[in-house]
Amino acid sequence: MSIRTLIRGGLVLTAADELHADVLIEDGRVAALAAHGSAAAESWTAERTIDASGKYVIPGGVDAHTHMELPFGGTAASDTFETGTRAAAWGGTTTIVDFAVQSRGQSLRQGLDTWYDKADGKCSIDYAFHMILSDVNEGTLKEMDHLVGEGITSFKLFMAYPGVFYSDDGQILRAMQRASGNGGLIMMHAENGIAIDVLVEQALARGETDPRHHGEVRKVLLEAEATHRAIQLARVAGSPLYVVHVSADEAVAELAAARDKGLPVFGETCPQYLFLSTDNLAEPDFQGAKYVCSTPLRPREHQAALWRGLRTDDLQVVSTDHCPFCFRGQKELGRGDFSKIPNGLPGVENRMDLLHQAVLDGHISRRRWIEIACASPARMFGLYPRKGTIAPGSDADIVLYDPHAEQVISAETHHMNVDYSAYEGKRITGRVDTVLSRGELVIDRREYTGRAGHGAFVHRSTCQYL
Repeated sequence: MSIRTLIRGGLVLTAADELHADVLIEDGRVAALAAHGSAAAESWTAERTIDASGKYVIPGGVDAHTHMELPFGGTAASDTFETGTRAAAWGGTTTIVDFAVQSRGQSLRQGLDTWYDKADGKCSIDYAFHMILSDVNEGTLKEMDHLVGEGITSFKLFMAYPGVFYSDDGQILRAMQRASGNGGLIMMHAENGIAIDVLVEQALARGETDPRHHGEVRKVLLEAEATHRAIQLARVAGSPLYVVHVSADEAVAELAAARDKGLPVFGETCPQYLFLSTDNLAEPDFQGAKYVCSTPLRPREHQAALWRGLRTDDLQVVSTDHCPFCFRGQKELGRGDFSKIPNGLPGVENRMDLLHQAVLDGHISRRRWIEIACASPARMFGLYPRKGTIAPGSDADIVLYDPHAEQVISAETHHMNVDYSAYEGKRITGRVDTVLSRGELVIDRREYTGRAGHGAFVHRSTCQYL
């Protein structure tokens, strides 16, 4: 049980408001807010008072796309639920939604139970699950209904990775039809994997083996085509659609056109597409392997469309797709064959800071920062207003953020269990100072005070935008 806590003197930022207010926390929830210096605020007493002078008081971040301990390409993501959630807390994120995986031939229940076992008692912040469908059949379609009732209300399908996660258009349509009836949200990895595999084979036959070719074969048009096809299948099924890790101008255009028609189509992008580019994939001496992810990094000129999409709400969410593989021993599996480089980047610790830098750089407003990192993902995945805001009754997932502190991002100082940083040497302004999860201190003035097992599984409702 958390102790009665008072946060005094900060600027409270939510997606809707900015106000100089004090926040009272009781029993792990926000009990009240009152203007700083008001009679109501001055009358409050608490066992613990936290001075937030000169700092922002913001909702804990909601990272709706992580892959802890994900098996992939003959290895597995290097962050466990324990190390990954601890790193998330250091970065101001207090809830993650990870992906449970159904392997081919397995039931959804088997896959989900495996992920429950991985996370239970390990997490220092709260967590929830999406379900990856790798094998769409009559049995797994029926299971979708049961999972929605269990708080697993979103299901990811892949148009990429033939032979691993890939579903064909018929399977996708059937899953979408099922979701349209049970309230689930279909999440789509939108890349034409069949065509990409042809281009990979041709590139390797030409001796094009370096990491930069990973980006060259996963062409922009194959992301745009798959995004368009997913939207049309969702229209046929009468289903909402959420497209994950959108990286390309042309894919944003497909989402914008659908939303202009009033369709329930949503999109997510990630910090790597906003801050990195194919220049990183082309780094010499195999260093580009660090930046291999899918969808791939794009030429820098695509970033303007992504920022514009975030401002116009054609993209609603920034998640990390955190899926770390160490350079040594993991990324190196692809020396001599870029197709064998494990796909994924670390970033769960960096998202809130990078987006704050985007505020300073003029890309987004302060409130939009909180919206795309906290409130929108919470609404999208049935967590709001328990998560994603600071309001009476909400969980006391609160971050004290110092907007003036300067830092240099580096693997030497990060807390993710990976031997490199995708943003090594980047200077940014803004840093997490203190983090509370359901009223308990997890980070206290830049010291970790959390514990594995504090984090609890969160039962989600259905998408609150529908």
